[in-house]
Amino acid sequence: MLWIQRTIELPAVARGCHLITSDVVRAIPELDSVHIGLLHLFLMHTSASLSINENADPDVRRDLATALDHIAPEDLPYTHTLEGPDDMPAHVKTSLMGVSLTIPVRAGRLALGTWQGIYLCEHRNHAMRRRILATLFGQPR
Repeated sequence: MLWIQRTIELPAVARGCHLITSDVVRAIPELDSVHIGLLHLFLMHTSASLSINENADPDVRRDLATALDHIAPEDLPYTHTLEGPDDMPAHVKTSLMGVSLTIPVRAGRLALGTWQGIYLCEHRNHAMRRRILATLFGQPR
């Protein structure tokens, strides 16, 4: 069995949903050597999230961000406001979407559907670099 674990550092990005599939694949070249396995991604933050969604039409990213802003708007009477008006809505969005993904690996590739991609959903207006702990487990080819 093969076990690999490393931290993927992503640069700060604007608020919204950003396709990061190629960043993840590039950061874990050992994927090529896995016949069958799992890749677990854990985002080490509380104001951003991970998602798998359509990767072809950029309108999906914009519409997803718009829907999240509608679900958790900044103008609700939140109690936690010390870090700015976008902080508590970011925590709500993170709780709804989640910070981890488990993706099957087959024949050296992520076994995503035809139109699926991995997204980092940044929920803060002034984001920071984000870290993902990636754990690859599998049977070598």
